[in-house]
Amino acid sequence: MVSQLDPALKVAEFLLQIKAIKLSPKDPFTWASGWKSPIYCDNRKTLSYPAVRTFIRQQFVHIINSEFGRPDMIAGVATGGIAHGALVAHDMGLPFLYVRSDSKEHGLKNQVEGDLTVGRSVVVVEDLVSTGGSSLKAVQALRDAGLEVKGMVSIFTYGFDTATKSFAEAKVNLQSLTNYSVLLDQALRSDYITEKDLGPLNEWRKDPANWNAGLKVGG
Repeated sequence: MVSQLDPALKVAEFLLQIKAIKLSPKDPFTWASGWKSPIYCDNRKTLSYPAVRTFIRQQFVHIINSEFGRPDMIAGVATGGIAHGALVAHDMGLPFLYVRSDSKEHGLKNQVEGDLTVGRSVVVVEDLVSTGGSSLKAVQALRDAGLEVKGMVSIFTYGFDTATKSFAEAKVNLQSLTNYSVLLDQALRSDYITEKDLGPLNEWRKDPANWNAGLKVGG
């Protein structure tokens, strides 16, 4: 059993238990980008499990307070970060906003939804960070709206080098509850994977776009 003193492993344990994350190095998944991947992540499942979503909310609040200090507002990134962001905002007694992937094509054509007059500083809540493109697009939308982005929290990140570089260039402090390396550690501890699986799983993260080259799916 994972110690409560190691929240990153605990979050990873939860994600594996409820099948929000699945690992399948021998029979890869295909992402929307066309990449072949040994991992599939759907953190929206966490909302269906009260104990899991409560732990995630508590960890988000702890990290926000310890890493960023109390912001004026919380913002969720559509769609996966909206519910978790609202839960965090409720817990902290703060106003809530959410950021669309693109501006609406009608009405006020907003990309940021909520009352922008109730504060200036904001922490952004995401469910998943992969390449970082959509997450940083949301940050830019908030900045364009005149808000100070104190940082971003996410449930999980793959830890791709390209994302690390992009967040650094955008001057955004990303704090994730757990990550790919911790996930593999927990998966090995719980016999979800074997030592033999670690090779292809680690190779994938080094070069995910080309990982499937020459791979016999299901082999």
